[in-house]
Amino acid sequence: MARDTLHGLRPAQRRTTADKTPRSPGTGESAHVGAVLARLAEADPDPKAGFDRTDPYRLLVTVLLSAQSTGPTVSRIADALFGAVEDPAGMLDLGEARITEIIRPVGLGPSKARNIVKLSAALLSEFGGAVPRSAAEMRRLPGIGRKSAEVTANFAFHEPVIAVDTHVFRVSNRIPLAPGATVDSVADGLARLVPDRFKDGAHVWLFRHGRDTCIARKPACSRCLVSDLCSWPGKVT
Repeated sequence: MARDTLHGLRPAQRRTTADKTPRSPGTGESAHVGAVLARLAEADPDPKAGFDRTDPYRLLVTVLLSAQSTGPTVSRIADALFGAVEDPAGMLDLGEARITEIIRPVGLGPSKARNIVKLSAALLSEFGGAVPRSAAEMRRLPGIGRKSAEVTANFAFHEPVIAVDTHVFRVSNRIPLAPGATVDSVADGLARLVPDRFKDGAHVWLFRHGRDTCIARKPACSRCLVSDLCSWPGKVT
């Protein structure tokens, strides 16, 4: 498998082991969610290896860049952008036109560049140039929605929030874990049902499971670590 990228960031390392021993899902929604995450956690005990060294500002901008773009492309463009700047003040000095030129390959370059400039200015004026530590405060920044805020707060500051992207949404509805018709309903369900001990790593485990195994078309049910805990009608074993 190619080197792992998550929202455009590349961790320093990834350790995985596999365990397909059948286990009881227990009773109740929370018990079932806990059983699934325990299995994924056992297979990937250090899901955010290397991310603790991530600069919160770079992470926030990189997650913003990742909208409708692939991880490897975002990672490459983030490297180019942060090779030219280090902080919000430097980003403002670089200017919207140059930012747009650098980030064009990720798509939606002009709008993303505008938001990068606006959020950089907001960080300087409202937070002294530092990224706020909570997802709620980050959502006040231009261009930062719930997913971007929760990814950044979780990865940079270990806030126990679970961001929901396409992969997490699909897995949560398929197994199911916290089914819902909207991203917010799934995020609220996961926040309620995921045991506290799994909240820090839940986004990464579910993201990777949806990206690598429980994919949109032809999911790899035969090698799924949680197949026996899944009740999806389309499951093939």
